[in-house]
Amino acid sequence: MTDMTTNDMGATASPQDAAVPGGSEEKRLGLWLTLPAQLLVIFIALFPILMQVYISLTDWSPLDGIPWYRAYELWIGLLNYADLANDPRFWSAMWRTCIVMAICVPVQFLLGLGLAILFVDDFPGRRVLYSTILVPMMVVPAVAGYMFFMLFQSGGPVNDILSFFAGRPVTIAWLSDPDLALFATIVSDIWQWTPLMFLILLAGMVSVPQDQQMAAVLLGASWWRRFRTIVLPRMKTIIIIAVAIRVIENFKVFDNFYIMTGGGPGVATETISIYIYKVTQQELIWGYVAAIALAILIVLSVVSALAIKKLRSA
Repeated sequence: MTDMTTNDMGATASPQDAAVPGGSEEKRLGLWLTLPAQLLVIFIALFPILMQVYISLTDWSPLDGIPWYRAYELWIGLLNYADLANDPRFWSAMWRTCIVMAICVPVQFLLGLGLAILFVDDFPGRRVLYSTILVPMMVVPAVAGYMFFMLFQSGGPVNDILSFFAGRPVTIAWLSDPDLALFATIVSDIWQWTPLMFLILLAGMVSVPQDQQMAAVLLGASWWRRFRTIVLPRMKTIIIIAVAIRVIENFKVFDNFYIMTGGGPGVATETISIYIYKVTQQELIWGYVAAIALAILIVLSVVSALAIKKLRSA
């Protein structure tokens, strides 16, 4: 039997075309039908990036009195990028953002993993506790920022709790002390986004085949050995996704930090998002802001590419 089929006119066709009536004609029709939507998606994704690159090469600002499409009249080339490389405030904001990421992501991962381990088995009250743990993730970030702004006031509940345990009045100025303000904002981020890490890790843990774990139990493997040799390897992809999401999101953290401290005192809690906001809305240096945003986009693209590479090799 040959691999080709013959139609009524004596022409030959592949088995795939014989199986699907119309063959390549249906593929072309499908392409033409979806082409408008594809072009729209490409335009929505590509136009802002191209506009950003264009503006970043100029010294354009809304105060100049000319529309953005005539920004070429203020062309300065790569000068914005040269200023960016020598801007100590930018690098300070980037370093502060990396500190927040380096603290928040591991703490959220460990807390989320611990909660996932506790909730992977059924127990009385599991559903109620499960719903309660997820509540912080559903709070609007601006509201969460205001909540923690009130909690960390000098006469707020945090100091009241510390006063109770210390046996004397405690009036720590959490949000006006440069050494403590960043700690308070980090606590708010950990509180709000640990449930997301917990939810992702719990989903990955539940998907681990139970027959392998039962076999390991019958062979006398301890809980730690089962977790290390069966559960963690099976969750590698989920862990990479969860960590990558939180790393990227930490670069965009804004609401909590800005509402709690406004980036202060001074610039003690000024992350890269707050810095971009201030330069955009207060200083109106939009060409420079476009250069900053493009640099951040490149950094996050590299992080995403590394995560995808790890996923493919997992």
